[in-house]
Amino acid sequence: MRSLIKALTAALATGLLAGVSPPGVASAQAGPQGSSSATQEAIDWKPCAQDASAECGNLRLPVDWARPSGETFDLAVARRKATDPDRRVGVLLVNPGGPGDSGVDFAVRRAKSHFGTDIQERFDIVGFDPRGVGGSSPVKCSTELLDRQPSPYPGDQAQFDRLAEFNRALREDCRRHTGPVFDHADTLSVVRDMDALRRSLGEKKINYFGHSYGTLIGEQYAEEYGDRIRSMALTANIDHSLGAREFLVSSAATAEDSFHQFVKWCERTSSCAMHGRDVTAVWDGLLARADRGEIRDPENPDQLLTAHAIALFAFKRFYGPDWDELATYVAGLDAQEPNERRRADDSGRQTKSEPFYAVFCQDWDFRAKDYREYARLTQAEVGAAPHMRGSPRVHAGVAGCIGWPDEVNNPQHRLRITEAPKILMLHSLHDPANHFAWAVNVHRQTRGTTVLLPYAGAGHSVYGRSDCTRDAVDDYLTELRVPSAGSSCAPAGTH
Repeated sequence: MRSLIKALTAALATGLLAGVSPPGVASAQAGPQGSSSATQEAIDWKPCAQDASAECGNLRLPVDWARPSGETFDLAVARRKATDPDRRVGVLLVNPGGPGDSGVDFAVRRAKSHFGTDIQERFDIVGFDPRGVGGSSPVKCSTELLDRQPSPYPGDQAQFDRLAEFNRALREDCRRHTGPVFDHADTLSVVRDMDALRRSLGEKKINYFGHSYGTLIGEQYAEEYGDRIRSMALTANIDHSLGAREFLVSSAATAEDSFHQFVKWCERTSSCAMHGRDVTAVWDGLLARADRGEIRDPENPDQLLTAHAIALFAFKRFYGPDWDELATYVAGLDAQEPNERRRADDSGRQTKSEPFYAVFCQDWDFRAKDYREYARLTQAEVGAAPHMRGSPRVHAGVAGCIGWPDEVNNPQHRLRITEAPKILMLHSLHDPANHFAWAVNVHRQTRGTTVLLPYAGAGHSVYGRSDCTRDAVDDYLTELRVPSAGSSCAPAGTH
């Protein structure tokens, strides 16, 4: 695996792998580059409905930062004030990733268990729902249409054309149900929202903690507003300079690596539900049975599971990693008798939130033009991950952009940070979603600004993996101490 990481890292490095506000709402009228704006009201914070120990509010912002006096939306915000005001450092803005995860939910429900005491004592922890997510004009699409989504693995040009036609219909459906925010859900617009939030909070500089897709928000904020950062910690980093083939292949390779980490764990761990068996053979046989329509969903016995759905379940369990749960799940599916009954859709909701494509397809110019191009991408992807059959999440994301307009609001580019202070990056060597080479490449693009601390273990989450990872982030955010060059954090034992 180290040779694969080395090879992919080298490839990445060469570029082969880019109004009146209602009560309690503040108004923001700054231009897209953060030009001077009128003095803003402070947000009228009120106790959050979910937890009165946190405060919630809204910030009214332009939908299109190129037209700041045009249509607006309300950015949902939540805050946990520093518990030791005498030692307060400032605000810590947070984004937990996705795209589509709620920063408000993180601040209200998860921040107290995620961050250590020192961070909670010294920072106002502020989460916001990025535009299109949660309480910030969420992207909504017809449930009935989403349920008719075709396979992301078309077998010929006719099936490719049907997928493109569906994606165009879904895009228009989501635009209709969402409103104008849908066309401006890209990360660069979120970055400008975040700077407006900084101004509304009355802060000259912010501290920021971003995870996974939240690192892209941080990276681009550092490009646009680097002089407004005191500290920035990024975990599970996104490389926004990749083309479609390199993005798919590297995503698939790191998902496959996580599968092999799971197999090795099961071989050495007696509590694994498949200990003593050929786990790879069981897995491959299970996916083949799913292809034949023989595997039922344990939670919905009348519904069949596709191989893609099983791989996606495993992929999500690699995040923890939650290997015990995955082993039990796979063993249970393997023990099933064939059953081809299907259940009817019983969804009662007419629409549901689906922000992923609105963000992803405006941040990446991945637009396969025909079946031959897409088949070549898929072949390369599956070649890098024969057991996982590629990266389930990324493959579906790229498939979902087929048929979208070619114009992209926030296209890929090499990261250019000129004014920011030292930024701390952490990344797992065996991250299932974001290849370690992505972090290496981002660090190479920003060598004078970023410090990369590898975590030599598995999983997508990094900060809470060990005392080493937690202390590195806490010491940096509170005291601006960065790890010495060449430092790394050892794996946190068995999982």
